[in-house]
Amino acid sequence: MSATENSGERRRGDRRPADEKVRILIVDDHVLFRLGISNILGREPDFEIAGEADDSRSAIDIALETSPDIILMDTSLPAPGGIETTQRIKRELPSCGIIVLSAAEDEDDLFGAIKAGAAAFILKDVSPADLVTTIRRVVAGEYLINDEVFTKPSVASRVLKEFRELAVYGQEAAPIFAPLSPREVQILDNIAQGMTNKQVAYALSISEQTVKNHMSSILRKLSVNDRTQAVVYAMRQGWIRMPED
Repeated sequence: MSATENSGERRRGDRRPADEKVRILIVDDHVLFRLGISNILGREPDFEIAGEADDSRSAIDIALETSPDIILMDTSLPAPGGIETTQRIKRELPSCGIIVLSAAEDEDDLFGAIKAGAAAFILKDVSPADLVTTIRRVVAGEYLINDEVFTKPSVASRVLKEFRELAVYGQEAAPIFAPLSPREVQILDNIAQGMTNKQVAYALSISEQTVKNHMSSILRKLSVNDRTQAVVYAMRQGWIRMPED
């Protein structure tokens, strides 16, 4: 089996073999920045640089050729830019974890990164240790970008508004039978309103452990990684709808 074929079959998370390295593609139009990142990550024995790219076209080509586990994506690439490049790559390589790097706190870029399917959004002045930690967490299946949403109310509002509209627009196209049970839909509906597991348990007169068990079932059925993704997926399908402001 070729290296490319093998990389395409890699699985992220705990199932990764101990001797299998995390393959990383660095995408930035500044050669010195790419060199610095490459030197930092090259010190980690379980990291491997799969390639470097300085524009959208080469990023897509190298990503499809090497199927990296992680892509570090600069937002300020030449047109069409880092956000659209992220979106294009995620369509072709949905299991690839893309970490978007920005020079500044830009809410438009953050919103775009969320829509494009990025797993994390960090600033370029991140410390080497924090960058390595972020990569490891994304490899483990975490979607750190959700934390950014919850700390920025204006971005959270835009995200919920967009997916509410998607859900309403897609009502007629929603499947007749959702894969979730009525109770699971009910739990997701409560979570979409901002409730914690404990609050959902109280509202539905069930135990908190029962809520957790249902959430595990929901994540498995929908093939998503966390409750935020589950809510977004359910809204897109029209199974639940965010209440109007």
